[in-house]
Amino acid sequence: MGESIIVAIITGLCALLGTALTVWAAGKKTDEKMRIAQAVTDTKIDELTREVRKHNNFAQRMPVVEEQIKNINHQIDEIKKG
Repeated sequence: MGESIIVAIITGLCALLGTALTVWAAGKKTDEKMRIAQAVTDTKIDELTREVRKHNNFAQRMPVVEEQIKNINHQIDEIKKG
């Protein structure tokens, strides 16, 4: 009977070790996938930030361009009258 208990304990320890190694390996894989996903997300956010800055710059310049066009049209009207 003593041998059966020892074999059962050894089998249980091996199963526990196998399970622990499997969980550890899966955790490493998950961490790596999350690190890659975070890097992709960071890259996308950086690109979107650049696009927003371009758009904001364009939006700030448009009123200036509109005012210049208004002035040019006024000058053209003056030339036509004169």
